[in-house]
Amino acid sequence: MGIQAINPFELPLLNTVILLSSGVTVTYAHHSLIQGNRAGSLYGLVYTIILASIFTALQGVEYSVSGFSISDGIYGSCFYFGTGFHGLHVIIGTIFLAVGL
Repeated sequence: MGIQAINPFELPLLNTVILLSSGVTVTYAHHSLIQGNRAGSLYGLVYTIILASIFTALQGVEYSVSGFSISDGIYGSCFYFGTGFHGLHVIIGTIFLAVGL
């Protein structure tokens, strides 16, 4: 059909590493909170918010460089549906974490 898929070992892999790293930092913040370490909790949340913001920005870059649109068949529909809802989840979570600071 002429759709050029995105190489999964470039930008998507970087976004995956960033997202997994944000999971580590939010887990660190949670454990610091349980132990009463306020500074560690704040640092963990700030790093999580930074990583989530970078993830969201890179997802925007991924959308802008992709050579297909949501109307380009089932691949485009599934790609934008899956990544769009996931990106929305990250944005909402980032807002909740930022408001909770």
